[in-house]
Amino acid sequence: MTELELYYNKFNEEKRLNSRHGQVEFITSMKYIHKYLNQMEEEKSKYDIKILDVGAGTGRYSVPLAEEGYDVTAVELVKHNLGRLKQKGSSVKAYQGNAMKLKRFEDNTFDAVLVFGPMYHLLEKEEKLKALSEAKRVVKSGGIIFVAYIMNEFSVITYAFKEKHIKEGIETGMLDGDFHCTKKANDLYSMVRTEDIEELNREVGLKRIQVVAADGAANYIRPYLNALDEEEFRYFIDYHLATCERADLLGASGHLVDILHKE
Repeated sequence: MTELELYYNKFNEEKRLNSRHGQVEFITSMKYIHKYLNQMEEEKSKYDIKILDVGAGTGRYSVPLAEEGYDVTAVELVKHNLGRLKQKGSSVKAYQGNAMKLKRFEDNTFDAVLVFGPMYHLLEKEEKLKALSEAKRVVKSGGIIFVAYIMNEFSVITYAFKEKHIKEGIETGMLDGDFHCTKKANDLYSMVRTEDIEELNREVGLKRIQVVAADGAANYIRPYLNALDEEEFRYFIDYHLATCERADLLGASGHLVDILHKE
């Protein structure tokens, strides 16, 4: 069993996404998924729209999209997560698989591809390029790819400074001279900056439609979000959705969603 599988056998991803800060990420991501699916529905029925969820986890996105009537296929590397997904009894067609090798699927099969988990854990640039290339291959011409990343500055601010690991990070090479997280920073997670993402897109040949801060400040202020009453929390959601496209907030977000077009 890989280190990643051991980690997710213990880590409750559903609990994270159901937390207040996780809800911000989920609500934002679903808003933009629906934005582009609704555009597709101007030309075809939602029941004919095929979605592939790569790195689907326990089905946090796959299952509700399938319940809405979309034709959803999920691929998940970790057997534990895949089992949880299948236990939900949805119409999602779920398989074990690797984001870098989607050999099960032919070229130009899906209208939309979600890559919401893999980029968190693919540490090498070449691995990220393979995952993006596979997503590009299986999506139809004119299709949309949604890719999620963990952002560098969130990791540095929270772990290095807030949790007081900055000296260790510098001395052990977890941070380079520009305070960019290196591969030594974490054995499981990859942290990137906006320019890293743009370079990946250029090399794979995908065109960005837009990019959004999936959770903005939410991860930085978890205790304060938890202390809000329901009305106050709804105002925070409104605030976040009103600002999540701002270029001056993107790099500092905990997570970012890049929305790409295959021409």
